[in-house]
Amino acid sequence: MNVAVIGATSGIAEAVARRFAKERARLFLAARNPAKLRAVADDLRVRGAVEIFVHQIDFADFAVHDALIAAVRERMPTLDVVLIAYGTLPDQKAIDRDPSAQVAAFTLNATSVISIASRFASLLEDQKSGTLAVIGSVAGDRGRRSNYVYGSAKAAVHAWCDGVRGRLERAGAAMVLIKPGWIDTAMTAHLAKGPLFMSADSAGAAIHAAITRRERVAYVPVWWRAISFALKMIPSSILARVSF
Repeated sequence: MNVAVIGATSGIAEAVARRFAKERARLFLAARNPAKLRAVADDLRVRGAVEIFVHQIDFADFAVHDALIAAVRERMPTLDVVLIAYGTLPDQKAIDRDPSAQVAAFTLNATSVISIASRFASLLEDQKSGTLAVIGSVAGDRGRRSNYVYGSAKAAVHAWCDGVRGRLERAGAAMVLIKPGWIDTAMTAHLAKGPLFMSADSAGAAIHAAITRRERVAYVPVWWRAISFALKMIPSSILARVSF
């Protein structure tokens, strides 16, 4: 099995990659930090990956996105799974009055993800097989004062995934949109942990299962589907008065 993990040093991506390594997959790992990337690769080799390729990339640099695809195709002419799992969670209060910071956060979390995902979508459509999995977020289901820039970026990714799914399924490929809730990773280290948090390892197991089953949309954990539905039902007049 050939698996490309884009954003391989994130806690969620690493947890998913460990499941594929256990299945003796060949892994292509792309991330920004070369030292962390090598450490993740070393760990996955020990866990059973038969072959690993690493690729350092600044996802915000759109000029190198084509080079990423070329590097993947050079090492893996056929892809079984592509997981796109990078992003950043900005401090909303810190960027409320900083338009440039808001645009930068949106660009990384939405525009760059769509740029890379669209290239992989075309690749899988052409080969008429494979699964494209993208990490979204429950934050994209309803805009909230505490994280509306991050949430709006994820909402854009969700809409893109919903639309491209039709292209891929007609060709024999699949589009899996993952919507995690609060996962205990480095990205959420600054947040107080509560009962709604899920460990990265448990999230990795759930996401791996969703990819294997080719689920169209998977909430992680599954009960976030009900929470998101309830949030959508709250009138905007009430939502504007709460701080979460």
